[in-house]
Amino acid sequence: MEQALGKPEFRQILGIKFFVGEAQGAIDYLWSGGLLVVPAAPALKNLSVDEGYREALLGADLVITDSALMVMVWNLLQRDNIRRLSGLEYLFKLLNCSDFRKDRRSFWIMASPASAATNLDWIRQQGINVAEEDVYIAPKYGPVIQDEVLLERIRIRSPTDIIVTIGGGTQERLGLYLKRHLKPVPAIHCIGAAIAFLSGDQVHIPMWADRIYLGWLFRCFSEPKRYVPRYWEARKLVGLMFRYRGHLPLPSAH
Repeated sequence: MEQALGKPEFRQILGIKFFVGEAQGAIDYLWSGGLLVVPAAPALKNLSVDEGYREALLGADLVITDSALMVMVWNLLQRDNIRRLSGLEYLFKLLNCSDFRKDRRSFWIMASPASAATNLDWIRQQGINVAEEDVYIAPKYGPVIQDEVLLERIRIRSPTDIIVTIGGGTQERLGLYLKRHLKPVPAIHCIGAAIAFLSGDQVHIPMWADRIYLGWLFRCFSEPKRYVPRYWEARKLVGLMFRYRGHLPLPSAH
């Protein structure tokens, strides 16, 4: 395993302990197991009203700074200089890690059969072998997640890594469910749509665009009716951060 230099750095933002280092540092931190989540602004804005989501973020072992909006507002408010670590950058680094390719056994949770087919084609083109038994199509989960079929599949396959590629707000709750029910706990990477940006299952987002915080714009141009309202709603995160800054927002009704 490649080693990251220095002690991991964190910031308490909205009561959540965010990792503010490099991608390799995050990979190293999670190498022996645990839950990583990648909260984006459209889900993060619900921190005060979505109890299950809040519980999942608090229960994660590593939370990375995927939200460009959160990072910019935090740096403005606190006169800080934390960097954004996107789910796309993290996944790209993980999949290109030689130790991940040689020594790890991955299990993939996909959103649909069509997404699974596209994503697996791309993954295999990268030289990463994934057996059909290591792919699971997630059902539509309700407010309380219970999936004994998935747990049994994972126990049989005994992966070192579980890659969760379903929607934000749900994937974090699923990740916490898996962490609580699997012993030993694998490395659980809740990276959502990041794989779709690489595989072509969603609009391709170049790494340069991701680095300068423009991934959301590519998504809006690709499907404006779907993504423009979602990102417009994400503006509510700004008010939440101005009010609470480093403190956990108080639970409130919708």
